Amino acid sequence: MTANGTTSMPTSIPLLPRSEPPAPAASSAYVTYSRTDASETFPPTPPGPPRVQVQDLSVRYAPDATLVLDGVDLTLHAGETVALLGSSGSGKSTLMKSLTGFAPITSGTVLIENADVAGLNSRELRRLRSQVGQVFQQFNLIGRLSVLTNVLLGSSHHAGPLNRIGTFRTVDRRRAYELLERVGIADKATAEARSLSGGQQQRVAIARALMQKPRCILADEPVASLDPRTSHTVLQLLQSIARDEQIPVLVSLHIVPLALQHSDRIVGLRAGRIDVRGATTDLDGDALASVYAVDHEEEQA
Repeated sequence: MTANGTTSMPTSIPLLPRSEPPAPAASSAYVTYSRTDASETFPPTPPGPPRVQVQDLSVRYAPDATLVLDGVDLTLHAGETVALLGSSGSGKSTLMKSLTGFAPITSGTVLIENADVAGLNSRELRRLRSQVGQVFQQFNLIGRLSVLTNVLLGSSHHAGPLNRIGTFRTVDRRRAYELLERVGIADKATAEARSLSGGQQQRVAIARALMQKPRCILADEPVASLDPRTSHTVLQLLQSIARDEQIPVLVSLHIVPLALQHSDRIVGLRAGRIDVRGATTDLDGDALASVYAVDHEEEQA
């Protein structure tokens, strides 16, 4: 209760209900880490209905070019977090781009709920993209704008035309603040986005993605520029959002320990094809080692 008799809005809410697990050592990167080395933040739950379905997807960027993706199948269910592993050039980013039509679908099918991505016209494709939350490595915030305004920009596709930056509906302002509470940084609402740490900026980006009321969330290397402990916090947040909001999250990662601790399933790409797939509880570093194996020709290069 404030001095004038009104009730003040809370400035933050607890982000994690449990103590944060210790970050693994840098040397444990690929095959030395097992799922049993860390406590399970979220117990396995039955998958919800399919929200994203990829069947026999192949992608090439030019008629005579090598296939970047070759016969990929992937289903994302409501409420689950799927980690996408693979070395540089394996096709991870292309797979994510194909889900929103930014990569050409050479053959196969990509469905987001009932929308066939390859069959959408330009207007329908723009609408679909506005309903897919995107979280990037570099945050993609407007640094000079406030944290709250950056989150509100996620509502622009369903809030109608804006006369100027900062003209938003009261209902959207309320939701944006609630989302900042959800990601644990409501106390930074009026701060310029560029004044925040990397981990805080990524939380703003996640809140902005949620502001879109997305059908799914695609997180492309969201922790690549963060320290290990902050990486754990961000990935734990994404997984809790997937469970609580029943939004499938596909997160592209390079580090096997993070995938083992913060996902329900893992899909490993190698040279454009799925090399390993399975429930996280059934996999460990040894099972995933082939995803990062170096071919003999590469060793000689």
